[in-house]
Amino acid sequence: MKLQRKNRRALALGALAVSGALALTACGSDATGGNGGGDASATTQAGNIQCGDAKGQLQASGSSAQKNAIDAWVKQYAAACRGVQVNYNPTGSGAGVTAFLQGQTAFAGSDSALDAEEIEQSKKVCKDGQAIDLPMVGGPIAVGYNVPGVGELVLDAPTLAKIFDSKITNWNDDAIARLNPDAKLPDLKIQAFHRSDESGTTDNFTTYLQSAAPGDWKYEPSKSWQAKGGQSAQGSSGVAQQVKQTPGAISYMELSYAKDGMNTVAVKTEAAEPVKATIENATAAIGASKVVGTGKDLALELDYTPAADGAYPIVLVTYEIACDKGNKAETLPAAKSFLNYMASKDGQALLADAGYAPMPDEIITKVRETISSLA
Repeated sequence: MKLQRKNRRALALGALAVSGALALTACGSDATGGNGGGDASATTQAGNIQCGDAKGQLQASGSSAQKNAIDAWVKQYAAACRGVQVNYNPTGSGAGVTAFLQGQTAFAGSDSALDAEEIEQSKKVCKDGQAIDLPMVGGPIAVGYNVPGVGELVLDAPTLAKIFDSKITNWNDDAIARLNPDAKLPDLKIQAFHRSDESGTTDNFTTYLQSAAPGDWKYEPSKSWQAKGGQSAQGSSGVAQQVKQTPGAISYMELSYAKDGMNTVAVKTEAAEPVKATIENATAAIGASKVVGTGKDLALELDYTPAADGAYPIVLVTYEIACDKGNKAETLPAAKSFLNYMASKDGQALLADAGYAPMPDEIITKVRETISSLA
């Protein structure tokens, strides 16, 4: 168990409450919900999307962090590939991996790479093969806050650790004041929100706290929240909504959810200036990562304590998890077609506008090669 937890720290890489699968139709549907006609078995190309002989329903679930990216991809895929219906259910990374390992989905989205136990378990589902991690979506984990009258806020890892461990409980605390000498910090209780579901975002955020402030964060990184106190909300959208509507609130979420005027923390690192959560700053950090998976597995190791100027330290990578061999014959064509589009130049080009960081060229090239070999 201890070895697995160390594995999780080394491998860097959320959940929206839904009553059923979020049906994202990629079938050129007409107004009545029927397929738009055409021969789905014929090789079709609209733009640079290759449909091949993809057809039928493609079930997937997992990371809510990548939901906005999935939405953007399916919108374009729908215009090209008739007869395919993609159903992505943003249940959170933990639930998505569980569903995949039970054979319920063609692929899963997870903001944490699989651990050794999960890879071993996958061999029951992936006949003559195993599950592999395909890094597809990157981005900063923004720390959003709602403190009236404070439009700029700097925090460092030790202070964040104490806030989320209920050791700092008021916004005018001396530790926060020292980092923000020009801010008018109010006498206001801190309302720290964390994810209630198993989340790769939580795993990455707590890995950052443990790596950058080991003296102040005594908990093992985990998809489940370990610290005491605070309040919880479901999914990335849930914690974001709480920050927006609760004075004194603070939480962690993907940058794409920190919008509509939400303020985000600039993180103090060893660099000369505090670093803001931006796509460019996250890409710089992800570009310095290393592939540490074996074989076709492309799990990455990230540096959570960068010293370079402009390198944002709290980042995540969302992986698409699929079998390298043993994928179901009825869904393999659609899975390869959709995954290929996600990893393509056109697919990756959509990410920045959706609030995500594209994968660096050297990483996404390996992803494309691996997808083409799925069997």
